[in-house]
Parts: sequence; C-alpha cells; structure tokens
Amino acid sequence: MRAMQAESFTGYGGLKLAEVPGPTLAPGRVLVRLTAAGVSPLDHTILSGGYPRATAPLILGNEGAGVVEDPGDSSFSIGARVMFCGPYGVSEDGTYAERIAARAEDLSPIPEAIDNTTAGGLPVAYLTAQITLTQAGFVPGKTVLAPAIGGAVGNAATQLARAQGAAKAISTTTSSLKAKQARALGFEDVIDLSAESLVDGVARLTRGRGVDIVIESVGGALTGEALSTVALNGVLTSIGYSAGRKTTIDVTDLIWRRASMSGFSLFAQLPAVKAAAWVSILSLLTARKVEPIVERAYKLDEAAEALRHLIEDRPLGRVVLVP
Repeated sequence: MRAMQAESFTGYGGLKLAEVPGPTLAPGRVLVRLTAAGVSPLDHTILSGGYPRATAPLILGNEGAGVVEDPGDSSFSIGARVMFCGPYGVSEDGTYAERIAARAEDLSPIPEAIDNTTAGGLPVAYLTAQITLTQAGFVPGKTVLAPAIGGAVGNAATQLARAQGAAKAISTTTSSLKAKQARALGFEDVIDLSAESLVDGVARLTRGRGVDIVIESVGGALTGEALSTVALNGVLTSIGYSAGRKTTIDVTDLIWRRASMSGFSLFAQLPAVKAAAWVSILSLLTARKVEPIVERAYKLDEAAEALRHLIEDRPLGRVVLVP
C-alpha cells in the first residue's frame, strides 16, 4: 500500500511517499481502509525529532477515519464507517497511509451528519476537549476559557462547552483577521490578543469574575496568563505547548483563588473514559449542535505541505489528508 513515511526525523523533508507492506490483522484489531487522516502538531513534533520514544522509519498520523474492510473478532460490520485515534504514528505506524489495523476499542461509528473528511480530523480534539471538560467539573452555567480558536482543541472545547450550556465559552487568537473569521462563524466571545490582553479580555467578558475552567493547549507565557484569569476554585488543565514548554506562574493565583492546575494526556485515558466521552460527542454531532471545521484537505502525497501549512500558516480549522 502507499504511505507517507518519515524516513528520518529531520523536518518536512524526512517525509517520503513509499510502497510498504499492508497491515496484518491480529486479535482485537480491525482492518480499516482510510478515507481521511488528521494532521496534527504532534506529527510535527515527531517529524522534528522532538519525541525521543518514536523511531524511524515511521508512518505518522494518530487519528483518522475510514471504512471497515475486515472486522476481525470485533462487533463491527464490513463497510461500517468509523473514526479513531490512539498511539498510531507514535509507537506504531499511523494513518498517513491507505490502510491500518486499528484497535477495536479505539473505533467509534461516524454519525450520518458527518462526512468522511471531517471525521478524519475529529477524534483527538473532541475527545480531549470533552474529557478535560468533564474532569474539570463542567456543568451548565460554568464559564470556560479555551485559548486558540483556530486550533483543534481550542475550537472543539469552545464548541462543546457552548453546546452543553456554558454561561460563556471564551477563546482567543493572536490575529485580528482570524478573530473576524471566528466571529463570522458564530464564535462571539473571542479575545483578539493583538488588540487586548488575555486578562483584560476575560475581565471584560466575565465582568471581572473570571472563568471556572481553562482548557489550555498553547503553553508558553499564555499558561501563566490563563491561570491568572481563573475565578475562585477555578481549574486549569494544560494539554499542549505549541508556544513553548516553559512558563512562569504567580503562585498566589493558585493560593488566593484556591485554584487547581493539572496536566492531561489523551493516550493515558482508559477505554471506558473515552467511550463515555464518545457518547456525548456523538449525540451533539448528530444533533448538529457542534460543527467540526475542516480548513483544507490535501492528497496523501502532499503530507509535508499539509503539515507545513498547519504549523506555519496556522489556519482556523483542521487540516486533513485524503487518498
């Protein structure tokens, strides 16, 4: 089969189109013909040599969507449309390929309301957003801050919080153009960080109260700034570091606000936790209460350019690969 394989972890040039053996079916696995694969910052981290546990050659891609060709010993039927994510493209070959043998426990059916291309870039962001909201104690009426409206998790968390009754679902962007794009798509509470500080923006939108929950996927200086916006007993969950792995916090933001701060890894979640999150996500997708955004789809052999576009151009919406 065809696959975009990282022959070396040396940047975009390390990705090469190759003919590789097709996957073999083992117990607990399902053979899926891929119809779309999400392109993510994690792929760039690995391709740039920033994840020492990964070894080349490696087919990248930790999420995707497709059609079941062989269900193995699972309950899925041949021809079923499924989407999934997991340690694919990290500790084993991933979704930048024509086929994959995915774990049955990772698979979720794709609702009729969602097309294959959209489904390919959906699982990581929406599972991460839903699980972190749940673990942070989200209930209707709470105020949520999920920075980076153009990013996968920032956008998903904003949509999920709003759809499930948040008093405010606040996000950010560093671009005035992207702020206009977001507002045109219905995201009203987007702070344009090129014109206003995060602290001032949150104070304005919450009338000085602060936010109950922060789902922070940016890292760098923004993590410390976001912590300073939490209300009494607020919760900040850190899930990413695209803007840097180091930050500075004011410990009085934790002490005086009686706040809590924790990290999150989707790969570490139990299957039952992910299954429960899928129930909520699928319900909202079916009811069209959330609308995943695909900014651009590239052909499989354009994976290097797709990844460059995601990292360097920072579009609003997902970037995916299609056969």
